[in-house]
Amino acid sequence: MLHIFIDADSCPVKKEVYRVAERYRLNVTLTANSRMRVPNERWIILKIVEDRFDAADDWIAGHVQSDDIVVTADIPLASRYLKKGALVIGPTGKQFTKNNIGGIVATRNLLSELREAGEITGGPPPLKKRDESYFLQQLDNVIQSILRKQKFNAT
Repeated sequence: MLHIFIDADSCPVKKEVYRVAERYRLNVTLTANSRMRVPNERWIILKIVEDRFDAADDWIAGHVQSDDIVVTADIPLASRYLKKGALVIGPTGKQFTKNNIGGIVATRNLLSELREAGEITGGPPPLKKRDESYFLQQLDNVIQSILRKQKFNAT
């Protein structure tokens, strides 16, 4: 069954995921290195992993299945989850695919080098309301595409 995983430590769209998941009656698992408040719903699980580098990412990679959805801003992780057959969407609504991940990783690496050289300072801008709206639209589209595929494969 379709499941949504959230790389939760820095995810700004958790509430939006809850709304969409509730509408489709999907389970959501948040992974984090520390406790956080989550709604007291049977279909929402908070998985706290050990406090080591990549622990949350490794946990998701060990549990995600084909046609699950992962919400993350971590580009190298997006590539890892795509290889497992998951659909990956960033908090701004950008969908990572097998066709675009190579270019996205290359751009990320270039920007990282420019930051290290002092050419670029700061991180990404905060999410705007239109980013949240676009994320909701894209998450809905991804869920619909998976459900159509599952229905087609069942017939």
